[in-house]
Amino acid sequence: MVKKKNKELVLRTITSLAPLSRADIAQNSGLNKATVSSLVNELIDEEFIYESGPGESSGGRRPVMLLFNERAGYSIGIDIGVNYILGVVTDLMGNIIFEKNITVRNLSFKEHISLVKETIHILIQNTPQSRYGVIGIGIGVPGIVDKSGKVLHAPNLNWKDVNLKEIIEQEFDYPITIENEANAGAYGEMRFGVGQDCTNILYVSNGIGIGLGIILNGELYRGINGYAGESGHMVIVANGEKCTCGNLGCWEAYASEHALLKNAENCGISSTPTLEELIQKAEEKNTDTIELFQDIGFYIGTGVSNLIKTFNPQKIIIGNRLAMAKHLLEKPIVDSVRKQALIYHQADIIDFSKLSTHSTALGVSAFAVEDFLHISDQID
Repeated sequence: MVKKKNKELVLRTITSLAPLSRADIAQNSGLNKATVSSLVNELIDEEFIYESGPGESSGGRRPVMLLFNERAGYSIGIDIGVNYILGVVTDLMGNIIFEKNITVRNLSFKEHISLVKETIHILIQNTPQSRYGVIGIGIGVPGIVDKSGKVLHAPNLNWKDVNLKEIIEQEFDYPITIENEANAGAYGEMRFGVGQDCTNILYVSNGIGIGLGIILNGELYRGINGYAGESGHMVIVANGEKCTCGNLGCWEAYASEHALLKNAENCGISSTPTLEELIQKAEEKNTDTIELFQDIGFYIGTGVSNLIKTFNPQKIIIGNRLAMAKHLLEKPIVDSVRKQALIYHQADIIDFSKLSTHSTALGVSAFAVEDFLHISDQID
């Protein structure tokens, strides 16, 4: 067990700080040079790391530098949205190798699951050959997910008590991870996005619904039972619009993509509006459409100001599909927060995801990679 833990420490040191020499690893890990040398040789044999050639000398013989082999295996990440299914194949460092994006509309549960499975098959077929092949599949779902991988309630998908992990395991013989999509999005932003330099992050996943991913002290906060982050259903208007969850006045009933599309339809802007269409209309200076984005921005800001007062985070990241409308939403959101937040709280911590719609898929893919690279479980 001690050897396995040490091996995990050596690999973690290399993935974080490479290129490194054996002496560098010993210095950074606190392990003695003989132990490091032995473990490095094993990791080279297992193709997790490789030697890249000599580094700079500090007076003696030039040291051999070591690098992590991110192509030793590949992970699959799936983001199940209400109106899309996004799948990615990533290497072990989160670089996207292949992706598949499918637009969906009004699917039954059976049709949705069938398309998810079809997407996974396509991703597997497009995964490059490697020593370890597909090392795991991560799936993000916009709903409450328990620790066993069961989707307890996903109101915008109309799913209840769906044992998604079991369903996927029946078709695919790989380790399966099921996670709330906002949690995965928050993790994706911390690992690969605008939150890389922060340890306290709130990620607002704003699509058809609204979810919240919470990173506290560098760790994903799930709550006692794993149900934290359902901030889309905090009430911001007493006795207001009816939400898909059944309650009145929820944040997502006023500030989500669904609210934007519904308002556009009610205003006669379009009978079957899409976000992309509305962004284009606003860019063409359509006054009614610009006002719609300003209204949505105000309500996003209302919820965000509540979150700032509650958590006092380093950064709040607006992600998912509405991040595509940053140029239309940023000013009304910031103006709204400045009006509603306390004087001690700042509006300049608000940012938009640079990963845009990919935060969740990259986050769940990263979960699968980290499970795989846990040397204590991976290597006998």
